[in-house]
This record gives sequence, structure tokens and C-alpha cells, in this order.
Amino acid sequence: MAQSSSSSVQQARQVLADRLREIVRDAGLDGKGLAALCGWHPSKVSRICTGKTQPSEEDIRTWCRACNAEGQTSDLVASLRAVEGMWLSWSRMERTGLRRVQDSRVPLYERTHRFRSYSPGLFPGLLQTLGYTEDVLRAVQRRRVEVDDVADAVASRMERQKVLRDGHRTFAFIVEECVLRNALGGTENQIEQLDHLLTLVSVPNISIGIIPARLNRVRMPVEGFWIFDSGQVNVELVSGFLTLTQPSEIKTYADTFAALSGLSVYGTQARSLIVSARDSLR
Repeated sequence: MAQSSSSSVQQARQVLADRLREIVRDAGLDGKGLAALCGWHPSKVSRICTGKTQPSEEDIRTWCRACNAEGQTSDLVASLRAVEGMWLSWSRMERTGLRRVQDSRVPLYERTHRFRSYSPGLFPGLLQTLGYTEDVLRAVQRRRVEVDDVADAVASRMERQKVLRDGHRTFAFIVEECVLRNALGGTENQIEQLDHLLTLVSVPNISIGIIPARLNRVRMPVEGFWIFDSGQVNVELVSGFLTLTQPSEIKTYADTFAALSGLSVYGTQARSLIVSARDSLR
């Protein structure tokens, strides 16, 4: 698994390591004894027990067999998969295509009632038109995905937008002004996207803030992120997709979102920026 400095990932990795260490102790073994039974070097056991090395599923099965704790194997493997799911490289996420990635987000969106999203470079997926989504996902597919299921992935993202029509949910979006003027597609799709944004500005349960381009701004742009209720943050990085669940990390992103919101304009001012960007394309 790719290493991450996230405390959420580190804590989850350490919890798994602690459970494996308890199994060794309950079996009346020490690290050297376990290593001998598994046919490993003692340093491997030490690294796993301290959380420095992530075990594989086969490592866990071998570990449990050596400790006569095979009844715990399934639970521990499930825990390992949960840890691995907190950090996913794009190559791993997208190896079977983009449709699966889009579909995997559905359960989270269906159970979330409060959405917060900041994007420095693109319109968030829930705000995208079909044409804009096609441009974005086609660019991703050409750059790093061998499987071409862009049409299915676009359909999945469009279907997910139905949550916007649920008046019991709230949505707060913040984008940098450059998002209005930069695009992966052409003029026609960008104009359509900006027109669509104008229709969403007045929807009661949707808040759209735009951070105007300016000199001497008090806070620099950061990586794009989503906050789902108060229980999870997702961050899209160059190398992969990070899931955070630690309260302290969620608070950091919530505080950052609040600060970025303070830099944003809304309502009539936001509409003026959108109209200006659209009219510049005509």
C-alpha cells in the first residue's frame, strides 16, 4: 500500500498491528518464535508489530495459522482491506475502468446529508453537465486508463446527481474563479457548463461560492477536497485518493473550508463572475 502521512491511515494501520501483536502474545510466542514458525526473518515480524510494514493478506493468514488463531483470519483480512481502502493510488482505483470508480461513490452520497466541496481547478462532479463530464473523464482515460468505458462512467456520474434534487440535503461548493475560465473541453461545452451553473446558484439547498482572482489574497489555494457530513473527508492528490476519518483531520478541513468560504463571493456577485466568464467566450 502507498504510504501516507495521514494520521487516519497511520492510526488504522497501528490498530491492525496491535491486534496482530495480541495474537502472538495470546499464543505464548515472541517475535523470534513466530518468525521461525512462519519462515520469516525476525525483523519482518518486528516491522509488522510496530506498524512500520503493512502485512499482505497471505502474511495475515500465515500469522494466524502459526498462532492457532485461524478463526480470526477473516476479520483481520477485512481490517487490512479497510486500511488499504483509506489510500488508493489512481492506478489501482482505475485499473478496471472509470465506471467502477463512479459507482463506488454511490453509497457514500446516498447516506450523506451535508456536502461541502472545494475545487481549485475543475467544477465538482455534482455540478457538471454531461458534456463537461465527458471532457473531464475522457482526459483522465487518455492519460492513465487503458479501459475505455467513459460513456458508462459519464452516465454513472449523471445518475449520482439526483442527490441534488433531495431538499433534505444541503450542498456548499467553493471554486476558484479560474475554474470559470479554464476547461479540458471546448467553448461550447464550457458555455453550457456556465449556463448550468447559473441555474444552480438560485437553488435553495445549494450554495455556490467563487473565490475571485486577486492579488494579496490572504490564503493560497489548496488541494481539492470533499467533506461528507462530519464523518469523512476525501482528498484528490496527484498520486491517489485519500480518505480521512480522524476527527482532528476532519476539523482541519472544515476550518479550511470555512476560511475559503470567507474569501468567496455568493449570490449576485457570484452570478456576475459567471456571466462575465460566459460572455467572454461568445
